[in-house]
Amino acid sequence: MSGLREERSPIGDRASTERGPLEERSPIGDRASTERGPIRTPGVERIQTPEAIPVEDDLDRSLRPKRLQDFVGQDGVKQQLRVFIEAARARGEALDHVLLAGPPGLGKTSLAQIVANELEAEFVATAGPALERKGDVASYLSSLAPRSVFFVDEIHRLPRALEETFYPAMEDRRLPITVGQGAGAKVVNLELPEFTLIGATTRAGLLTTPLRDRFGVTHRLELYGPAELGLIVRRSAGILGVEIDQQGSETIASRSRGTPRVANRLLKRVRDFAEVRGPQGAGPARIDGATASKALDLLEVDALGLDRLDREILRTIGQKFGGGPVGLSTLAVAVGEEQDTVEDVYEPYLLQQGLVMRTPRGRVITPAAYAHLGLEAPRELRPESLF
Repeated sequence: MSGLREERSPIGDRASTERGPLEERSPIGDRASTERGPIRTPGVERIQTPEAIPVEDDLDRSLRPKRLQDFVGQDGVKQQLRVFIEAARARGEALDHVLLAGPPGLGKTSLAQIVANELEAEFVATAGPALERKGDVASYLSSLAPRSVFFVDEIHRLPRALEETFYPAMEDRRLPITVGQGAGAKVVNLELPEFTLIGATTRAGLLTTPLRDRFGVTHRLELYGPAELGLIVRRSAGILGVEIDQQGSETIASRSRGTPRVANRLLKRVRDFAEVRGPQGAGPARIDGATASKALDLLEVDALGLDRLDREILRTIGQKFGGGPVGLSTLAVAVGEEQDTVEDVYEPYLLQQGLVMRTPRGRVITPAAYAHLGLEAPRELRPESLF
């Protein structure tokens, strides 16, 4: 996909109450983050990150489904898109503009490409941060073929000044261009062909209301269940020429954080392990449950899908700070990471799994975290202490 870049979005919707008065970034924490040097484990390089890793782009593209019938999961979204696509094709019109929202790694880009394939239309892709001037938008829109699909990834990062350029293009298929300067300047409307704008975002709340309301079709993608991820793993294994049994695919799926991109990445790493250390010795990869478990244990990915640094954060709160509460800046220094990395990369999944709680005084781990780490919970957190 030419021009497509996936970057971490800026965090613009953090509530100030999440840190509370005791979690303000201290001078010590700020100084430590600047003097420490490079981040020890950058989030974009973690094997469990749902973000795309650039070095894997080519292989990831080979695993992407090409048609709706090949896309696993998100059944409600697929059924609605199928109806809209068939109706648009029957009328010979462009599909209405589509907004796809949801966590990274769930298939928003794949769905956009599938829509173009189903419509038999040209697919043009870019990203919000790549559009810096009105001329960038004009060059893309003016060169589109009729009924093309124009995909903008991370559309919430589109500069606010450029959003107004999209309004007439999306509604009236025209692009106002100012010719000249000063009192002699005039506005010329450039007619555009029919096209479908598909926007993808991981932070729908950052979209302005005028832009969001101009999308006729809006879908939110949800995390996948183990059964759906198992199907994805077996499909990808077939494309990669890897033999895998039911138990092997279920083992990988259960540790993939509900994200197909993570599942495919783990599959490729397990394949490497199976080719080198599999029960058949060096040779073609055959993955069973035992082989998958050994490979993932080697990668330090446990049964909940936590990696080493996930567990280190839990263990630091539980052992060094008595279970919490502990401020974000203190926790970041203790584990040797940047504050934003802890908050944006590690915490979301720990919160989803009920292992960490955010309180006004700081981060606290739950009884489930103690049980997962094999640590004894404080008396006040034990179930028997409630009776």
